[in-house]
Amino acid sequence: MSTKTGASVQLIRNATVLVNVGDATFLIDPIFSPAGENPPVSNSPNDRRNPLVPMPDVDLSYDAVVVTHRHPDHWDEAAKAELDDEVPLFCQPSEADAFAEEGVADVRPVDDEASFAGVAVHRTPGRHGHGELAEEMGPVSGFVFEADETVYVAGDTIWYEPVEETLDRFDPDLVVLNGGEAQFEQGDPITMGIEDVSAVRDATDATVVVVHMEAINHCLLTREELRSATEDVHVPEDGERIDL
Repeated sequence: MSTKTGASVQLIRNATVLVNVGDATFLIDPIFSPAGENPPVSNSPNDRRNPLVPMPDVDLSYDAVVVTHRHPDHWDEAAKAELDDEVPLFCQPSEADAFAEEGVADVRPVDDEASFAGVAVHRTPGRHGHGELAEEMGPVSGFVFEADETVYVAGDTIWYEPVEETLDRFDPDLVVLNGGEAQFEQGDPITMGIEDVSAVRDATDATVVVVHMEAINHCLLTREELRSATEDVHVPEDGERIDL
């Protein structure tokens, strides 16, 4: 078991992050495929193969895995093959059977709240886009990790009322947002863009970190564009760690 003090988040690549809170380290949304291993997300103006970039050289030590949803840019074949099947995996209840069928021995669906190593794990709402497209994208979740400090990993969501309500309810110290303004040829973005991130920044005193950028072909907002258009927001490079 990890024995770290002070909450932190380390970006691995895309939405794959290591969250340290309390005495535990959670690996969120692992994708381990080599660069170019997978086809592009279809119906996107950018047809490059995924992931766009290789994995950074980092120490992947963790105590539990959390998957916000099973889209292939959050849970891929390489992760299925490489992760220890005995490590606890927290997920949405609707996706628990799929993980069990893949051989994960310790699947822990979170209805509302669970606990692990003294950390309260809350599942929170998300909306993966706007209107009918959000319905087609299927259910997504965020997670709040609550110990001496509180970390909110929002997952693939836009800014909408339940995100604001989550910020009000938990008053997190650290917020991790999925940016990139992912989108298709038609329809509005399905992850946060500049306006969404700015809305979160205005709604909380927490440290705000934005990931999910420059790694998957349909994420069109660049790090530099986001940095230039926002203030007091951390936009880490792959492998970079942000400590409270």
